[in-house]
Amino acid sequence: MEKIERRDIELGQYILSMLSMRMDVVGSWGLDPETLRPLKCGIEFHVQGFKHTGKVQVRLNEGEDLFEVSLIPDSGEIVNSIQSVHLDTLISTIDDAVENVEGYEKRVCEEYPNLVDPDNPDKLKPVEVIIL
Repeated sequence: MEKIERRDIELGQYILSMLSMRMDVVGSWGLDPETLRPLKCGIEFHVQGFKHTGKVQVRLNEGEDLFEVSLIPDSGEIVNSIQSVHLDTLISTIDDAVENVEGYEKRVCEEYPNLVDPDNPDKLKPVEVIIL
């Protein structure tokens, strides 16, 4: 088992702060906050997306100063490892691997009918955002 040091916890907090900048996207992954845990050079969490249900691990490759994203289904074996991910594409890379499917909005409408715009059944209701 990996020994987690303070630096690893701080790096995990940094990654989480980057993910939290797009909570609209991260929220669509079905991320379970109770599963968040630090890893050596990264963070791990469980998601329930359209494409992937299981763990996501995000680790910093310190030599490259880039991230590695690993997808681990609930069965436990890494099925996909995405190397050399830049910080500015981290969220979209995870989103493409976990949630984003062709015809995404239509799929959301089918899965969550309460989100459908009654005036346009092929679209989602406009979302009101309140900034405190």
